[in-house]
This record gives sequence, C-alpha cells and structure tokens, in this order.
Amino acid sequence: MRKVLLPIGDGSEVLDTMYAYYRIAEDDYEVVVAGPQARHYHLVIHEIPPNADPPWDITRELPGYHLQAKVAFRDVDPKEYAGLYVSGGRGPEYLRYDKDLLRITRHFFQANKPVASLCHGIEILTAADCIRGRTATTIPKCAMDVEQGGAKYVARPYVVDGNLVTARGKRDLSVLLKNFMRMLNASSNK
Repeated sequence: MRKVLLPIGDGSEVLDTMYAYYRIAEDDYEVVVAGPQARHYHLVIHEIPPNADPPWDITRELPGYHLQAKVAFRDVDPKEYAGLYVSGGRGPEYLRYDKDLLRITRHFFQANKPVASLCHGIEILTAADCIRGRTATTIPKCAMDVEQGGAKYVARPYVVDGNLVTARGKRDLSVLLKNFMRMLNASSNK
C-alpha cells in the first residue's frame, strides 16, 4: 500500500489533522502518524470564540482528541513514503526543533514528492530550509515565518508551487486536500 507521512505532536490541531487523516486514506493510502516518540498525542481545538466579551486577538486552545503515533521520527525512512502532510496547530512550534523531522522533511523536497502544509505547519518547512525561493501561504500570524524561510508570502486560500501546496487554515482544508490528492495521485501513478 502507498503511504503518506503525517507528523504530529502535542498541540497539533485536531481538525487540521483528522480531516487529512481520513481524506488521504479514502484514496487507498496508508496514513502513517509519526511523532517525537511512538505514543499517544494530545490534539487540540483552536478557535476564536464568537461574540466573546472582551474579544480574543488569537485562538483559544481547548482539549481535542488523542491520536497514536505509530513511529518515532528517528525511525522513519522517508523513502518509503509517497507524500508528506504537515498539520497545523501549536505542535509545529516545538516540532521544528526535531532534527529527525527536519531530515525527513528535506527528503520530500529533494525527491520532489508531494508536500502539503497548513497553518503553523509552515514553521517546520521553514526550519528545514525547504521553501527558499518559493511562494506560499499560511495564516497571517505565520506570514513572517514564510518570509524568514526565504519564500514569498501571499494572502490567498491556497498556493501550489511545484511539489508544495500550502493553505491558510481549517477553512481551506478542502481546497488543500483536493490539490494535495491530485498531486499525490499523479505522482503515485507514474
């Protein structure tokens, strides 16, 4: 079975992660969840509460589902995977320091395999130095991460640049996955 790698950590956003987890599997890919260790991780819900008084300037974080990572980053052989899906949420803020995850991420770009990144996921791609010279999008509060990674930030729902598709946030999940699956299926049918 063809495989797609989905790295997570504590604080990965539940909708960003679970939507992709099930959508990718619909096209007969095995979605392999990886983390710093092979264990259960705490996913979270991020939302700006509607009609809050006083209003929130940033998302509020609430507990979400748990998801089991089947493999630790150090044990991942990226050559076994057809694509990489990098979820959003707060997880990427600390996952971007994991040397094994950065090694894995670089492989997908060097091998020109499909990569999807949503929301804070861009922080991992920037830390791996994989977006230099590209055009990408993300949520506005991560625009500086795109620019610090040497890429051009654009405020659009999604951007396709070569083997990379990026999107802003959960409102853009369907268009992100539509493009990622198109790229993944085209690449896997070669």
